[in-house]
Amino acid sequence: MSARPERDGGPGAAAGAGSGSGAAAARARTARARERILAAAVERIAGDGIDEVRIARIAMDAGVSSALVHYHFATREALLAEALEYSYGAVADARTAAGAPARSHAQRLAQMLDQCLPSGPELERDWILWVELWLRAVRHPELRPVAEELYARMRDWFAEEIRAGVADGEFARCDADEVADRALALLDGFGIRTLLRDRALPLERARRAVGAALARDLGIGEQLPLP
Repeated sequence: MSARPERDGGPGAAAGAGSGSGAAAARARTARARERILAAAVERIAGDGIDEVRIARIAMDAGVSSALVHYHFATREALLAEALEYSYGAVADARTAAGAPARSHAQRLAQMLDQCLPSGPELERDWILWVELWLRAVRHPELRPVAEELYARMRDWFAEEIRAGVADGEFARCDADEVADRALALLDGFGIRTLLRDRALPLERARRAVGAALARDLGIGEQLPLP
């Protein structure tokens, strides 16, 4: 049984609130409704694909009306973009909390590689959303800036760690952005085959391949340490 739709988040949510506290409560309800919609959209898009997603099903999963979903997201492209942003944020939070503190910059990079490959249900779901974005952005140019922005964040995340390793004398001098972009390209290539359960490229082989390429780029031997 689906949850009863809440009367929140719609175009008149804050109307007639009558006080600052009432307006704040309306904004909070709107934010909660939007988050439930995005969480439901992530699950449905990953499970069904953006072209097969029914707005009514997302609304039912989120416990809101279909009209409210359409109010927040006018098109499927807008819904996909926001769902990917939401999923990226959730995975980023998990990345920040994951694992023991690294003993070196190289070990931290190994942890980061692990957190970027489809190594578990949550990361697989995030990967599926990325694949949906790649395919959709080819035909819908308005989605391309979303992909560019997400890739820029990932590149900056890696490049910052690489620069810190260079500054501390752990890595050889290099163009951190170039090394980060190369690592992301390898993660994309190996990651999609891992996602497809390619028997010729199991997850551990993908980890070793990307780790070896990064280690050579950074002048620290043949392989990154264990994460």
